[in-house]
Parts: sequence; structure tokens; C-alpha cells
Amino acid sequence: MPALNRVQLIGRLGKDPETRITPRGSKVASFSLAVDRRWKDTKGEQKKSTDWFQVEVWGKLGEICQQYLHKGQLVFIEGRLKTDRYEHEGETRYFTRVIASQMQILEWREEDEPALPPGEELPEE
Repeated sequence: MPALNRVQLIGRLGKDPETRITPRGSKVASFSLAVDRRWKDTKGEQKKSTDWFQVEVWGKLGEICQQYLHKGQLVFIEGRLKTDRYEHEGETRYFTRVIASQMQILEWREEDEPALPPGEELPEE
């Protein structure tokens, strides 16, 4: 039976991406992503909860994230979940993160919008 490990999230960055280089020389950008959930309780009152995800983005896409993403920005992330475990004071601990394979910026800040190539103009409305 085939396996599937895929996650899609829309949320806001909790901090600017941080880039590091692994011992093997690979670049990886990482950031936290806040995803809000909203619902009505049994009394009809609006409720909200925020789930936080740790996201890692490798290679060229990670460089793009480092260049264009900022704290508070709304983005779509698609990727897979990866869980690592480690021992701490005799206790096994688990850490799950999202390894992103796609990223789409859903909300640009004016100063971050990419410039048009030289000689191109926006179409008139």
C-alpha cells in the first residue's frame, strides 16, 4: 500500500527566516509559522486557537524564503512532516517540523514586491 506524507498550511511567519549551513555545506532556511483555527463553541461564541509549526526550506527555495519572507507575512507552504527523536536526561523527546517543497507568498509588503524588468510597464486599467 502506498504511503502519503503531505501537509499544506496557510499562516503567518512568527519570525524572519534564519539561514544556516549544514556541516555538508547545504543551506537551509527555517522559521515558525502560526496557523489560526476558528470555530464556534456550543454557545455560539467565536473561538480562536493558534497552532505553531517549525518550517525548514532547503536549497534554492530556502534562499528565496530568506530574501523575500518577513515576520507577519501570510504564506502558503506545502511539504512533508519529519519527526526526529533525541534523548534528554534519560527521556526520549520528539520534534516534528515541516520540510517545505513549495512556498507561495499570499500577501506582499509594498517594499518587497518584485520590480518589473527594465522597459516593462504595468498594463493600464
